[in-house]
Amino acid sequence: MNKRKIAIFGSTGSIGIQALEVIAAHPDRFSVEVLTAQQNADLLIEQALKFKPNAVVIGSEEKYKQVKDVLFDKGIKVFAGAKAMVEVASWSSIDMVLAAIMGFAGLAPTLSAIEQGTPVALANKETLVVAGDIVMATARRKNVPVIPVDSEHSAIFQCLVGEPFSKVEKVILTASGGPFLGKKPNFLINVKKDHALQHPNWRMGAKITIDCATLMNKGLEMIEARWMFGLHPENIEVVIHPQSIIHSMVQFVDGSLKAQMGLPDMKLPIQYALGYPDRLANDFPRFSFRNYSSLTFEQPDTKTFRNLAIAIDAMHKGGNTACVMNAANEEVVHAFLRNRIGFLQMTEVIEETIAKIPFIEAPTLHDYYECDQAAREHAATLINAIVI
Repeated sequence: MNKRKIAIFGSTGSIGIQALEVIAAHPDRFSVEVLTAQQNADLLIEQALKFKPNAVVIGSEEKYKQVKDVLFDKGIKVFAGAKAMVEVASWSSIDMVLAAIMGFAGLAPTLSAIEQGTPVALANKETLVVAGDIVMATARRKNVPVIPVDSEHSAIFQCLVGEPFSKVEKVILTASGGPFLGKKPNFLINVKKDHALQHPNWRMGAKITIDCATLMNKGLEMIEARWMFGLHPENIEVVIHPQSIIHSMVQFVDGSLKAQMGLPDMKLPIQYALGYPDRLANDFPRFSFRNYSSLTFEQPDTKTFRNLAIAIDAMHKGGNTACVMNAANEEVVHAFLRNRIGFLQMTEVIEETIAKIPFIEAPTLHDYYECDQAAREHAATLINAIVI
């Protein structure tokens, strides 16, 4: 069997690092064709020396010389900048792109890969949140598989295998509730980044961990599910499941439910996506019912965690609303991680930004880029005016 040549866009982030662990555990199935990073040149160099890709791309052009000086003599091509990211994503030598660049920046390389006809393992939910209509329409036109890597969407994908989509009644995304489950605004007003970064179940990057704490992540995942699976907004629900054992569920027209279960470990959905349609054996820890006396569920508190309510509204409204929301959210999370804004103030900035940016019912790709920039600028102005 020929090895599948994988390009990891965002190899120095949490998903990228774990993907390389999966690849290292299956050297007979995978090889690394491309690695990319935005800023972390040291780790990118270390990864390249170990996995020997055909090429690497460092997003920061200032770090090009540092990377090239080490890797050029090793026969590894070195490129730099956002344009290079997009160009390399279209290489025909790549068998699958793992799209794991954080945030809006992942959109252009992902679209480039799809236009080339390369299957995509999608870990960057913002790509579909921002421009899911265009991305999935392009994938259908090019007949390109888009395999979800998010644990919830991987769960839905797995539950749908062998099922006619016409028989789906709704999907139910599970959420752990994050580190502040059950807390109220009088507690959250004093929350700092160190508290918010303590996720009870998952090992993830800083941005997504903050999104989990505000429940924005679950809102983003609802919008992602809408486009990934072609669902109507009213057919997508969220339930709080603190143990993070059931990763999501699909309910069918006869009332039956399928759930995908397992320990909270991102390497499982990463491996499933990279190996699809095969299931690959591994030595990951196994779930045992003996270790869990109960699995519990409750409704999300959208009055306290208003980011989820904002995202649900954006999903229903459509147009450029989710794009604007995502841009504002990326800005406020960046500011919160630098102690420039309070936990509850993140929601206020997002709401004000959505209200400010004009609504576009049927945006073009150019419109999405313009709205993203305008939303970031407005959110930055609001953040700069905040004193904490």
